[in-house]
Formats: sequence, C-alpha cells, structure tokens
Amino acid sequence: MSDFIIRPVRIDDASAINEIRRMDGVRENTLGIISDRITKTEDFIRGLSDNDHLLVAEFEEEGARKVVGLIGMNVSRNPRLRHSASIGLMVHPDYQARGIGTALFEKIIDLADNWLMLTRLELAVFVENQRAVKLYESLGFQIEGIKKYASIKNGKYVDEYMMARYNVI
Repeated sequence: MSDFIIRPVRIDDASAINEIRRMDGVRENTLGIISDRITKTEDFIRGLSDNDHLLVAEFEEEGARKVVGLIGMNVSRNPRLRHSASIGLMVHPDYQARGIGTALFEKIIDLADNWLMLTRLELAVFVENQRAVKLYESLGFQIEGIKKYASIKNGKYVDEYMMARYNVI
C-alpha cells in the first residue's frame, strides 16, 4: 500500500485523532471513551515534550488527505530509565489490515533503535486482542506478563499483556 505517508503529528490533526480514538473498533482496544473532547486531544498535542514522538499515517483518498492512524512513543524522563520507552498505536477501523499499523511501528522502531539508541520498547495490549498481539510479536515484542483486571472494557474488567522488545547491542 503506497497511498499513505507517515509524518510527525500537527495540531490540526487533533480532530481526526480524536475521532479515531472514540470510534467503535478502536475505543475498545485503547483507553478512549466516547465523550473524549477535541480540546483534550489538542492539549495533549500541545503538551508534547522532546521525549514524546507522535507519528500519523495520512491516507490520500479522492485527492484529499486524511489521518487514519497514529503511533506514539514516550521515552522515560527518569535518568535510570532513559533507555526505555512506551508505545501506543491506533488505526481507523476502515483502514485496518492494510499494513498501516506495521508501517507506523517500523518507523517508530527505526527512530528508537537507530536515532535514540533505546534498548527497551514496551506496550500493553488486551489479552483478547490477538490480532494486535500477533502484529507485535511479528515486530519482535515478547509477552513479559499479565496485568490482571487492568482496565474496563464493555462493562467488564479485562487483563492486559505487558509486552516488550529489546535492542541490546
């Protein structure tokens, strides 16, 4: 798929990001809720520091560009943890299974490995989200453990896998 580009986030992406975060098919696997306001997303983007790296996938459709995915990486600010970062991903439901999530991950892993020299990338994923687990495993992430009753999803407590990828030289 070559009709999308990956670029750094801009403040004018807030509306599209907020919309994706609240959508059925995304919200269930992230910590979004249907009442998330655009101002929350705008404030989040404005508050990014040098330790935060946000990339969006922008798809061209009928001559217009549309943000359809986002990956974020937060490098730990603690001096003893500066070798590690946490990652989060979301892709618009209509654009899932098209390689966008993989492409976003490949870009952020390149940044982590080759430019920031990070040793550890970590993420959390709901245990039942096997499609995501398979993606993360294909990118070198391993399950380190299970966080019991980690979140609320559809009126029930759900468990998360804690996963990590190591880049030890």
